[in-house]
Amino acid sequence: PADRPMLSPLAISTAAPRAVGAAPGLGPLRGAAPPRPPLVLLADDSKVVRTKTGRLLEKQGWQVLLAEDGAAALQALETHAPDLLITDVEMPGLDGFELTRRVRAHARLARLPVIMITSSDERHRAEAHAAGVNLLLGKPYAEETLLAQVQVMLAAAAQRKGTSLTLH
Repeated sequence: PADRPMLSPLAISTAAPRAVGAAPGLGPLRGAAPPRPPLVLLADDSKVVRTKTGRLLEKQGWQVLLAEDGAAALQALETHAPDLLITDVEMPGLDGFELTRRVRAHARLARLPVIMITSSDERHRAEAHAAGVNLLLGKPYAEETLLAQVQVMLAAAAQRKGTSLTLH
């Protein structure tokens, strides 16, 4: 009938593949969209830091979304579903602590891994922990350290998303 919605060609080509063995001879659809690379949201008021760190992350094959402060990061979180948030502590307006508290208070975002970067890590450690930060990195940090930690957190996030049951 005319009132039945039709699937668009895009919806057909990106439909989830059937499980192998669901029916004899049926396997994954040809042309199914490959999984997207992980998306990292980077919030820092320093353009130099955003540019340098963003390029470092992109070299690993990750997508990077940049926000110049906590408010811009919150806006980005409304329209995107990042796999990881990296935030500076001190930003004008909404700082990294408040950004993290708001992420933790939001049902959809509560489990989003958060890495916080600060120039005075010992002074901020207790507040970062109370806000729900997963990892606090002090400046300066080795790029290899940041990349290794991002890799671990993205792998853990992908594993959580891949499970059909969430155990509490």
